[in-house]
Amino acid sequence: MGRIVAVTNQKGGVGKTTTAVNLSACLAELGRSVLLIDLDPQANSTTGSGVEKSSLERTTCEVLLGEARAIDTIISVEQGGYALMPANPDLTAAEVRLLQEIGREMKLRKALEPIRSMYDYIYIDCPPSINMLTLNALTAADGVLIPIQCEYYALEGLSSLLETVRQIRNSVNPGIGIEGLLRTMFDPRNRLANEVSAQLIKHFGNKVYDAVIPRNVRLAEAPSYGVPILIHDPRSRGSIAYMELAREILREEPAAVQAGAA
Repeated sequence: MGRIVAVTNQKGGVGKTTTAVNLSACLAELGRSVLLIDLDPQANSTTGSGVEKSSLERTTCEVLLGEARAIDTIISVEQGGYALMPANPDLTAAEVRLLQEIGREMKLRKALEPIRSMYDYIYIDCPPSINMLTLNALTAADGVLIPIQCEYYALEGLSSLLETVRQIRNSVNPGIGIEGLLRTMFDPRNRLANEVSAQLIKHFGNKVYDAVIPRNVRLAEAPSYGVPILIHDPRSRGSIAYMELAREILREEPAAVQAGAA
């Protein structure tokens, strides 16, 4: 049974999509079957995977609205080794329509049930806000991976997200938990970054991943080529850091999953 993880932070520009795409590629490189779901109307995970969003016939929009099955929407990302449920800006319209439907926060969860067993990991790239799309992701997910930039407002935004996760746990998804906090765009020369990093470790302990994603030019430019950093520059600091994160995640996975992937 695949583990569903929502990659989310209501603050934009923290490396959310970068993490979703590159972690998916690294886990695939390490032998896991991975599905990446683009649930952001900006569709950056889609374009960052080399898929032209304007040419898509079926997307996560149709899946959420019940107009297409998840299995019929998924495409293969050859240069990343993972599968993708793509998106385009139509997702904005889907969110508006969902507001008028009964059981609106359960749409993604129900759509993924028939395909969940096909993958070891399913990552959901969420919008940078707590809206109906994000609530669908949190309702469907087993865990939440939170990319966080070590800056002044980071902890303030984090507390709001954690409260949302708590509310989801107490209402529609009692099994959801915090998968981990990932420090992104980290510059060890920055005193504030180091102070915030220390605060995160103090408050969240082993929920903070050991892997740290650095500021890296090659990592930032990879989306413009439509490929993960593992393809764009496998020797870059960014590529090495995401591979370290993938290995750290694999060390925590159940023995049954490891046996199945061997």
